[in-house]
Amino acid sequence: MSSSGIKRLVLDVLKPHVPNLVDIANLVGKIDGVVGVNVALVEVDSHTESIKVTVEGDNLQFEEVKAALEACGASVHSIDQVVAGRTVVEEVKTHMENGG
Repeated sequence: MSSSGIKRLVLDVLKPHVPNLVDIANLVGKIDGVVGVNVALVEVDSHTESIKVTVEGDNLQFEEVKAALEACGASVHSIDQVVAGRTVVEEVKTHMENGG
């Protein structure tokens, strides 16, 4: 049986152009407990990039993920999703959310 704890973090992150998305994914992927990372580009301006970082694993530590991102000049703007417990519960749209 899987252990409890945080299984998924979805973070809205602002970062400089360097390091690139590959470097960010590799850095976060090396954190203990991380089994997968998805880094997606959301928006680009002249000095920064907004990215969505999805981290999956077992018993993830938000502060460790945040520290790794901050070490490369990024800042976490918001925590957009947290999944915790013994299993991953996917978000489901209800009848009302689908237009009635």
